[in-house]
Amino acid sequence: MENAFPPPPRLNERPTFDGDWYTPQRAPHIVPGTGPGVPRAVSKERGPVFVPHLEEQELSWTSLDERAVDTIRVLAADAVEKVGNGHPGTAMSLAPAAYLLFQKLMRHDPRDPQWLGRDRFILSPGHTSLTLYIQLFLSGYGLELKDLEALRTWGSLTPGHPEYKHTAGVEITTGPLGQGLASSVGFAYSQRRQRGLFDADAAPGTSPFDHTIWVIASDGDLQEGVTSEASSLAGHQELGNLVVIYDENHISIEDDTDIAFTEDVLKRYEAYGWHIQRVDWTKTGEYKEDVQELYSALRAAKAETSKPSIISLRTIIGYPAPKKQNTGKIHGSALGAEEVAALKEVLGFDPAKSFDVDQEVLAHARSVVDRGAEARKEWEESFNAWQAANPEGSALLQRIEARELPSDIDAALPVFPAGKDVSTRAASGKVLNALGPVMPELWGGSADLAESNNTTIEGSPSFVPASKQTDAWKGNPYGRVLHFGIREHAAASIVNGISLHGNTRAFSGTFLIFSDYQRPAIRLGALMGVPSLYVWTHDSIGLGEDGPTHQPVEQLASLRAIVGLDVVRPGDPNEVAVAWKTMLENHSNPAGIVLTRQNIPTWERGEGAADGDTFGAASGVAKGGYVLAEAAKDGATVTADVILIATGSEVQLAVQAREALQAEGIAARVVSMPCVEWFNKQDAAYRESVLPATVKARVSVEAGLSLGWKEFVGDAGRSVSLEHYGASADYKRLFQEFGITAEAVAAAAKDSLAGLNA
Repeated sequence: MENAFPPPPRLNERPTFDGDWYTPQRAPHIVPGTGPGVPRAVSKERGPVFVPHLEEQELSWTSLDERAVDTIRVLAADAVEKVGNGHPGTAMSLAPAAYLLFQKLMRHDPRDPQWLGRDRFILSPGHTSLTLYIQLFLSGYGLELKDLEALRTWGSLTPGHPEYKHTAGVEITTGPLGQGLASSVGFAYSQRRQRGLFDADAAPGTSPFDHTIWVIASDGDLQEGVTSEASSLAGHQELGNLVVIYDENHISIEDDTDIAFTEDVLKRYEAYGWHIQRVDWTKTGEYKEDVQELYSALRAAKAETSKPSIISLRTIIGYPAPKKQNTGKIHGSALGAEEVAALKEVLGFDPAKSFDVDQEVLAHARSVVDRGAEARKEWEESFNAWQAANPEGSALLQRIEARELPSDIDAALPVFPAGKDVSTRAASGKVLNALGPVMPELWGGSADLAESNNTTIEGSPSFVPASKQTDAWKGNPYGRVLHFGIREHAAASIVNGISLHGNTRAFSGTFLIFSDYQRPAIRLGALMGVPSLYVWTHDSIGLGEDGPTHQPVEQLASLRAIVGLDVVRPGDPNEVAVAWKTMLENHSNPAGIVLTRQNIPTWERGEGAADGDTFGAASGVAKGGYVLAEAAKDGATVTADVILIATGSEVQLAVQAREALQAEGIAARVVSMPCVEWFNKQDAAYRESVLPATVKARVSVEAGLSLGWKEFVGDAGRSVSLEHYGASADYKRLFQEFGITAEAVAAAAKDSLAGLNA
């Protein structure tokens, strides 16, 4: 009978697989694989299910592989025992799974950890860093025994949690549970977008831009809320390039996870739209590490390209430690000398020796370098052919990899006419739309606030499977406009993953108040030094009637407290344009641009530095702070009596106060300070030229906490600020009621001067 249900379009489908359709007759359950079939989740609600036939391939698993796995267990125990603290248990029980990935499944070249065509590996439970470090040692990434012996010590290449840019082969810093798995969704987004950007027309599975994102996640990762947000998006996006091993060992620091975590994770992920499989090494009543079963499941997961895959791997933490396996004690502390010796006896190692590695085992494991080189050679042939056939795409990739902006970016940036009031969020939207045609690598979107954040690059398709388009948003799997839904935390984690994967620049948008939801991912991005971009609008009481739940007060100060994060609050539309360019020029750390809901003035400016009554060029934004308006008398620059420092919508208040003070014979300089972090990076001479030490009368004005401004106004200075929550009313009324006005700035300036003269 002719198949009535032809297979749907499948991203990156590998043409070596075929399959059958069948209609499930029962409620959701797992159908065990037999013959050439694949273990597969089915659901009566979803109709016919496609089951791919895999090419038969037995796992090559020798006694040397077995010995290598046992060596991993012993090394994990020895390393933690030597330093006296750490997490040995998971590294021991996951030894077969991690070894299987690095030796038998992943496409990687240990000689070049940055190879464009590599698969990515993400260890989400960073506390089990030895799970990764020992693979990097065995695979020849540059770690040696001395590095394992130096685990968790000063200056070592093996810190307590894996650190990006610190150890070759580490793709992401992990430690805060959930962030790795959540960011892996961003890696998968980026791979798909990159393929669409450079090689969209290639046959499925044939592009040099096709690769797989492999993840190990833990019970703890699956409990964190951010993974629920991100995994929901992964299922919605049908990310068939994402494969997760969920280490279901039922142990955390407080011992048995049943005390707090009893849900059926696979059913939850099936509801998200994932391909689910279960590999239970305890199912016989005796613990049996069936590596072939796991290998088959992983190959089936990789073959399933129409949805992300998760494999629940039931392990016993700390296996085969005789007394401490399957306990909370082995999760996060050393085994103790007696238990380490007993473990070695069980595995046939000499209890008197530590960090003992059979050279034959090491040579066997490091033969992966040769296999990686062969895979690299095959890939390069494909990549070279792509380059020859796609000169424009090749030139684009070369520019992006060189971290260069397009040569015509300045001509593309809009110039906003003076005299017209425009909200900085609207200006940002115009800048993004101007950049869109010249920067195809730039993409992003909002957490359900696109029209409010102005984050949509108009005319661009949404990044979404064709079946998930809506009347309002048309798109395709390779689209440019991101839709995070109301998932601010996942949005930040996903943008981190996109940035880490490389070759595109991504941004996410939400209201500034909801940056609180994003903070863990923002901090981790800053710690890693990745150039994630955040668009935060509705930046103060200026948003008005929505009231104090939505009005930021402490957010600017708290975000500036994150080391390595650039917080950029431009003071007029032309400052917005320069701010975006400056953020895009930077590849060393994240930045967030903070934008108004309400309209603010666009200043008439000169082309250079401020002089007399001519305002300084907006190019000064790139230095973080600059003289917007000089202290002047009769149109000529004079020595300032007082300096007024402002950001964002409050720059206009400083300008108005300058005029009022000038009318009273007080010479006031206005400094626009859109980014404290950029200003502090300037040399001392420049900072002195903007804020001369001889002018001690100073005022800062910002509609938020004064926290942090003492650094710039000093003991003699004053701050016009908001030290309490807002209220629901028209924004003009709120600024008046709360004393954030030009009159208040002028009064503060006089008070600062009076204090000096007292």
